[in-house]
Amino acid sequence: MFHHMEPSHGQIALGEDNASTTATMSVKECHHHKGKKHKLFKRICWWIVIFVFIVLLTVLIIWAILKPTKPTFILQDVTVFGFNATIPNLLTSSFQVTLSSRNPNDKIGIYYDRLSTYVTYRSQQVTYRTSIPPSYQGHKEEDVWSPFVYGTNVPVAPYNFLGLSQDQTNGNVLVIVKVDGKVRWKVGAFTSGHYNLYVRCPAFITFGPRSTGIALSNNAVKYQLVQRCTVGV
Repeated sequence: MFHHMEPSHGQIALGEDNASTTATMSVKECHHHKGKKHKLFKRICWWIVIFVFIVLLTVLIIWAILKPTKPTFILQDVTVFGFNATIPNLLTSSFQVTLSSRNPNDKIGIYYDRLSTYVTYRSQQVTYRTSIPPSYQGHKEEDVWSPFVYGTNVPVAPYNFLGLSQDQTNGNVLVIVKVDGKVRWKVGAFTSGHYNLYVRCPAFITFGPRSTGIALSNNAVKYQLVQRCTVGV
């Protein structure tokens, strides 16, 4: 006959101690592994930060040594196909402008992004914007663009329209050919972020007996200017 033996209080306490010890060791091992992973993660982050810092420092040193110079722009000529201000406070005009740009840098290329050109009179835009295709300009290279810009019945402020009428009567109208856009600098394999580009080219358009233009077909008149533009980056 078998007798059922109940565990003693000592045995129960010993079992509980063993279970508690095992649980404590498991928690310690878990914390230990977590601590190792945390240290490894911190080391990786620091190495990434140091690497990025070295790269940026190198780029800044190269940038300071090379000292990029902004491009130069020249308004070569303007051809006027139409300039009609007979309707009060409205102007209809059509131009073709020839612009040349030159990269003066020896070791820096220039990306021209999102360029547009338009014409203003006394700080008021009098034509629509015309986009110029994006392009890359290498060291010491020169590009030439000949976009058409026009406006049909563009509203002109009354005080500007009065001045425009007087200028036409006097035979001499000063307009500004403008180019706005974004540029990026390329140094070796590094390409910078975008910088704003502002180009301003004055153009004197003459009328009547004082006209210095060359008459073309379809009543168009071409003005040879070769006018240096102001450039801001």
